[in-house]
Amino acid sequence: MDKNSEQLPPFLNPTRQRQALRVTGVVQGVGFRPFVYGLATQLGLTGFVGNDSAGVFIEIEGASATVATFHQTLLTTPPPLAHIEAVTVNAIPPTGATTFVIVESQANQSRRTFISPDVALCDDCLRELFDPHDRRYRYPFINCTNCGPRFTIIRTLPYDRPFTTMVNFALCPACRHEYENPLDRRFHAQPVACPVCGPRVEFWGDTNHKSQITNYESRITGEPALAVAQALLRDGGIVAVKGVGGFHLACDAMNDQALQTLRQRKGRVDKPFAVMVRDVATARQLAEINDDELALLTSRERPIVLLRNRDDSPLSPLVAPGNHYIGLMLPYTPLHYLLFSELATSTNHESRITNYAALVMTSGNYSNEPIVKDNAEALTKLAELADGFLLHNRDIHVPCDDSVIRVFAGQELPIRRSRGYAPFPVRLPVEVRPTLGVGGELKNTFCLAAGRAALMSQHIGDMENLETLQAFTHAVSHFQTIFDIVPEILVCDQHPGYLSSRWAREQAGKTRLVQVQHHHAHLAGLMAEHGLDGHEPIIGFCFDGTGYGTDGAIWGGELLLADYKNFRRRSYLRYIPLLGGDAAVKQPSRAALAHLWAAGVEWDETLPPVAATTPTERRIFQRQFATGFNTVPTSSMGRLFDAVAALAGVRQTATYEAQAAIEFEALAAEADETLYRFAVAADGQIFDAAPVIKAVAADVLQGVPVGAIAIKFHQAVADLILHLSLLVRQEEKLNTVALSGGVFQNVLLLRLAVTRLEEAGFRVLTHRLTPPNDGGLALGQVLIANAQP
Repeated sequence: MDKNSEQLPPFLNPTRQRQALRVTGVVQGVGFRPFVYGLATQLGLTGFVGNDSAGVFIEIEGASATVATFHQTLLTTPPPLAHIEAVTVNAIPPTGATTFVIVESQANQSRRTFISPDVALCDDCLRELFDPHDRRYRYPFINCTNCGPRFTIIRTLPYDRPFTTMVNFALCPACRHEYENPLDRRFHAQPVACPVCGPRVEFWGDTNHKSQITNYESRITGEPALAVAQALLRDGGIVAVKGVGGFHLACDAMNDQALQTLRQRKGRVDKPFAVMVRDVATARQLAEINDDELALLTSRERPIVLLRNRDDSPLSPLVAPGNHYIGLMLPYTPLHYLLFSELATSTNHESRITNYAALVMTSGNYSNEPIVKDNAEALTKLAELADGFLLHNRDIHVPCDDSVIRVFAGQELPIRRSRGYAPFPVRLPVEVRPTLGVGGELKNTFCLAAGRAALMSQHIGDMENLETLQAFTHAVSHFQTIFDIVPEILVCDQHPGYLSSRWAREQAGKTRLVQVQHHHAHLAGLMAEHGLDGHEPIIGFCFDGTGYGTDGAIWGGELLLADYKNFRRRSYLRYIPLLGGDAAVKQPSRAALAHLWAAGVEWDETLPPVAATTPTERRIFQRQFATGFNTVPTSSMGRLFDAVAALAGVRQTATYEAQAAIEFEALAAEADETLYRFAVAADGQIFDAAPVIKAVAADVLQGVPVGAIAIKFHQAVADLILHLSLLVRQEEKLNTVALSGGVFQNVLLLRLAVTRLEEAGFRVLTHRLTPPNDGGLALGQVLIANAQP
């Protein structure tokens, strides 16, 4: 460097520059400031970095080439949990500063920044957790800037300790030193704590439970609390465990009696329970796991991963009755790891290694109610469900259920997008005004969007009761507060009876309200996550169980030509009369009888759905079909899957949504030939399942195995998708096919359909960021509403 230039005052030095940077995205609570500090000091740059409610602000000063290196490193190697959306840079006069510092956080008018989801314990903290020489040895709340709770403890922004639920825990000198040391891994890790100053666990016995297990203490703290909980689990009890986003109900996943008790208490007949396993080795003993599934299972998001059950699995069959898939997850909090560990100290309970390697970890709630998050609420609401409570005194501000993911073609296929993912934004292909999409009725999530960012909420649940509505209302208010977005548009489903739609109509006031057709929203959300700007329509197949149609019928087997602004219903499954509306969802036999009647197939009493009804019921049903009394016309592909599953003898009643179809998919055998075909009208307007129903009924009467029927039916649906796509491509010159709706959670159908379409040269869109079920509706609602004039 020129010595004369070096001696000039900073504001006259041509080789020295100072820049003001604004960094937005997920940049708070992820170690971004210490990263910037370390990078700047390593490069010999001066200036400062700080948080405010809009993100991170930086001023950097030094030689031009060094500043350029800083920029490149900032963008290419940020901290593991950071996600940079944008960096704006403005040149400002050099000041001649000689140091680089981290300044205190500031508040400003805009709070439109992003927040990291809650992520699993990192490897460094895990090593410390089980290091007897570490001061946080076996501390259930160990964390650092690279792991631990984030979204669930934030009350408002900026993300600093006083604005989280850690505000009540004053840092001890040792933790304070780590928190204030820019070179420490725990620098400004807002949940940082230790046994001296942080939260603690407690075990509470429930004197009201009717379990035979009675020799447990009523209230103890610390390591003994963990020991009692482990003993209770080992002996077949049920423990309500407070996690990062709410309570789980836990029990030994290999204990039939414990599972039977849990199902009886919770009123959950068949729906599968999620299972947390001690380690990957245990997971491999329970399920078949490929490399992509293993990567997802061990990811920092730690979702529940749906995996094929091993035939020799030691799990109790009551974990997932009649289901060939099991939802597995690994521990993601230090408390979870400790539950699976050997006891550290002797107590009045014998110190020994736990003899369970897998625990059911199901949401702590009654069916159809939101997950419980507060201690007092748990001790009341879960008193009849649990034999004991493993509590802690770190409050959960935002309830957040576990995410559920399948793997398809090496990519994630979300079934429930929640902990580990929410509220991470979906990047939009177009600018949108401040908008709130309230989603649908089932698997509700909402979407708060502005600019190019769509902030998807955590899983709220089925909007069927006051408790869920209250949880929804609280979550919407929290999102609007922390992200500083006041909606100019409210968007809801067109269904007049949806609780979410009624809420939107009541809340709208002077805010513009837009009502969106259900299946259009499904497809628009899928288009958005693939970055389509909507200038060209797509060929969209939307197959699901229920969606309110523009003609008042129940849609669900639709081929739409859609962009964001409009859609045209190009083809649909021929209507059949649905008996009793929603009652048919719980009784697949009713859907089967309706399809048999519509296809003109005699109700042979040896057919399983016919045999499942009495002669009196059959006479009543026949009259209803003939007169239309108490029936609703539907084009639902979901109900067709139910009907064929019932016809094949899989099941005639369902205790949870899509149970028959899920079990039917799992039973499918391997086969190459296709023997079932839908009838398609010459103009392609209507496709008819009658030939398929006739063929299935004939196969059943001839004793064809269920597995063969299942694969042939799935192939027939995939062939139908290809046939209609080719027809539309020829007519409309379109080549992008989108597959959305709950039916496309079926990975067998997806594989068959995508393979056929790609071999025919189509570009195929499937879900990767949002669920194909109604959990993805809100994203599409936002895009459609903003495309309207």
